[in-house]
Amino acid sequence: MGSQSPALPLPCGALRQDHFPAAEAAPEYVPADSAVDTAYAPPQPRRRPLWASAPATYLLVGINCGVFLAMVAHRISPWMPTVDQLMRWGADRPNNVLVYGQWWRIVTAMFVHVGIIHLATNMWCLWNLGLLAEPLMGSFGVFAAYILTGAAGNLLSTFKNWTWPLHDPSGAVFFQAGAGASGAVFGIAGALIVLLKSKVLPVPALELRRLRRSVIYFAVINLAIDFLINLGSGYTGISIDNSAHIGGFTTGLLLAAPLVPRIGSPRDVFRTRLRLSLALIVGLLVLFGFYVAHVPPPQG
Repeated sequence: MGSQSPALPLPCGALRQDHFPAAEAAPEYVPADSAVDTAYAPPQPRRRPLWASAPATYLLVGINCGVFLAMVAHRISPWMPTVDQLMRWGADRPNNVLVYGQWWRIVTAMFVHVGIIHLATNMWCLWNLGLLAEPLMGSFGVFAAYILTGAAGNLLSTFKNWTWPLHDPSGAVFFQAGAGASGAVFGIAGALIVLLKSKVLPVPALELRRLRRSVIYFAVINLAIDFLINLGSGYTGISIDNSAHIGGFTTGLLLAAPLVPRIGSPRDVFRTRLRLSLALIVGLLVLFGFYVAHVPPPQG
């Protein structure tokens, strides 16, 4: 097909939000034989819906699944859509962005997937990593991290594929189409690696090291698999967009560098650091986008 689909990340079900303590402690239990009248014990808090604990994660998964269902409803194959179909739904391709000025594809491509298996694996890891990241970054932070790191990955992919394009059997320049959320998934993983190093988190150090090691293994193993799959692939065959993953992962590290985790930090400090890190990434993306827009077209 010639489509350049991002990696299919490994399941990471060991990462859960319940590794972190709840924001509010449960009411104190009063024994039956206590001198305190149990009739006046504070009421148990109402159990919140599961999605309310991580609304940004569920929203992002819902948007991705909604786009896929809309594609299927328009009679697009749920297993292997064509390049033209992917492009009609917002996939990314260097010539569309840099020649026709369709910069919106840098964002829309992270919500389009190349079949149900591609969607399912990406959403599984987005859900697991998002549930772990949202207590640390807040809902707005996770949503912003998804958009910014995914855009960074797609922008780096556009630059790489524009500068070093493939060639079809006749020797003509051939641009692959890119789609998928895995650049943003790698971005959230990169942010987690930094945030889980924080000493202000009210979690035992051994547990933090285990969680952080799991995220590092996720990133390293998937990047290694990407490179192995791409060995020998060219105009034909399966191709995974390593540049999108590296761009998203690196941007996630940069985004989290000035940030402190929401849990264990003063609210004002967290908000100030979050604004600073988001402004930093937006500025870098604008500068890099300006540079990419002025790269001369490939020869051949």
